[in-house]
Amino acid sequence: MRTITVLLVAGGRTGPTMPLSPRSVERSAADAEYTECVRVGLAQWRRTAYLMCGDWHQGDDIVQRVLTELYRNWPRARRADSLNALVRTMLMRRLIDERRRGWARVLITDLLPERPAPTAPDATVRLDLVTALRQVAPRQRAVLVLRFFQDLSVEETAQALGCAPGTVKSQTAKGLATLRGLLAPARNGVPTTQTGTASGVPTNVLAHGSSS
Repeated sequence: MRTITVLLVAGGRTGPTMPLSPRSVERSAADAEYTECVRVGLAQWRRTAYLMCGDWHQGDDIVQRVLTELYRNWPRARRADSLNALVRTMLMRRLIDERRRGWARVLITDLLPERPAPTAPDATVRLDLVTALRQVAPRQRAVLVLRFFQDLSVEETAQALGCAPGTVKSQTAKGLATLRGLLAPARNGVPTTQTGTASGVPTNVLAHGSSS
């Protein structure tokens, strides 16, 4: 699995034995806040990117670009009411934009990179889910990922995608219809686990209504 670099600019800093100027102290504090923000949210952002594009390497590339943009705009970004919501919005818009530019036309494997090929039925169906998600329209896929894999409300999803709650509901209904049709063959004869997921597929994806 690839390592995502947390960007920190060290140029121009004084040595440890030199007194720091107020500006340097402020910059050091800002860098520490940025690093902590990335530390807390990185795993979730990487998973979101993977679910959106179906490939860890491409997902990590997009996350890295978002983190670079975040660092460049950190003085303003750090004043956001919710940094996680801000980064989530940046990430989803970048993912949708990249999809429209056509990188998803490149053939990518269904298996996770640098990991052994799964043999268990649960792992196979999880891969079926990722494969199915790649066949759902970008905006609908974004709604499904945010609503059912990150457990966001309709309103939070609308904020992340910059659309109306009614649009989220309609995109959810269309996306679920497509996803259920694609997953139906994989679900035949597959038992439900004790955690409430059908072989790794979240139950709320399979059974959720479009009205909530």
